[in-house]
Amino acid sequence: MTKKITCAALLASTALVAGSAMAQDVTLTIESWRNDDLTLWQDKIIPAFEAANPGIKVQFTPSAPAEYNAVLNSKLDAGSAGDLITCRPFDASLALYDAGHLVDLNDLAGMANFSDVAKSAWQTDDGSATFCVPMASVIHGFIYNKEAFDELGIEAPATEAEFFAALDKIKEDGTYIPMAMGTNDQWEAATMGYQNIGPNYWKGEEGRLALIKGEQKLTDAQWVAPYEQLAKWGAYLGDGFEAQTYPDSQNIFTLGRAAIYPAGSWEISGFNTQADFEMGAFKPPVVNAGDTCYISDHTDIAMGLNAASPNAEAARTFLDWMGTEEFATIYANALPGFFSLSNHDVPMEDPLAQEFVSWRGECESTIRSTYQILSRGTPNLENETWNASAQVIKGAESPADAGARLQEGLASWYEPQK
Repeated sequence: MTKKITCAALLASTALVAGSAMAQDVTLTIESWRNDDLTLWQDKIIPAFEAANPGIKVQFTPSAPAEYNAVLNSKLDAGSAGDLITCRPFDASLALYDAGHLVDLNDLAGMANFSDVAKSAWQTDDGSATFCVPMASVIHGFIYNKEAFDELGIEAPATEAEFFAALDKIKEDGTYIPMAMGTNDQWEAATMGYQNIGPNYWKGEEGRLALIKGEQKLTDAQWVAPYEQLAKWGAYLGDGFEAQTYPDSQNIFTLGRAAIYPAGSWEISGFNTQADFEMGAFKPPVVNAGDTCYISDHTDIAMGLNAASPNAEAARTFLDWMGTEEFATIYANALPGFFSLSNHDVPMEDPLAQEFVSWRGECESTIRSTYQILSRGTPNLENETWNASAQVIKGAESPADAGARLQEGLASWYEPQK
């Protein structure tokens, strides 16, 4: 009888412990547009977090990139959104915070590992609230086919004159299209064109902030000059570039048909799997040798807490972990080309990623000029810059006319520019 009672007591005790453990288990769901990263999260990031945080499970549930904003807003309105929200930079996420969907995370301990610049894309205009934990930035530059350069005896250009001399040599040889970029999708012309080379002209943050304050205008020489360079690009983009889409450009380069690709570092992972030749990278060439160089090191992705999450405590534990060196190292090396925004010194394993990130130590960093504040009105400066860049490259609009059109549009709704 005693034996039976003891066994029963042990069973009851075991059930009680198991029930207690089950009661403590929490499952967090992450909303994201990065469906390409599903395997990375499932195989590397989530297992590392769960191993250090028993009782908290994590699910990564991405939407299609183009549909993310609409899908997320619908879920938030319906009360069915996940606990953690992957944040786009600036206005899209600021709108979510202003609507009460994201929580101020200033008191999160892990936030101490990020600089003010890193946090700026996910803060209120006055900087009083930070509502997403910065994850990564992407850096603009040019990726090139090292084999093609070696064949033609070309060195990676450092100045604008060297850049065009290289393009001329590639074009004259005729083996390769000098540069793979099209104007069909428009955004490509602005993101990998205007925003890539522009910071060297408007001096990065100096010009960007002056534009926001109304102290500079889009008709000023430093804002028109990038269009003057882009106007020369059309001669090097190959036949039919006007109808060439973004995927077309990627394929032309990775198949070895073009020597240079105006790029963002986000291409590295895909290009590594698709190209069978060695690649290199060079930063946007400066006008004159010895000039200070500027790079677009664009704050791209972060993570916030859904204000309606029933698992806020567990979610904050995850967000705090995202500020650690462990997370930064896993993320940056599993997804080369997406560079940690934390203050940790993260060693990069990929040589192309190493090249891109090394420019942080050589150049002044800035972000895309149209992303903060200046695209809140109609016409939208970001979208107008897409169109202007494409038109200038095609020769359908002069650089001066493009600058005047954009300035007129911005001044029509943005008070400091009136």
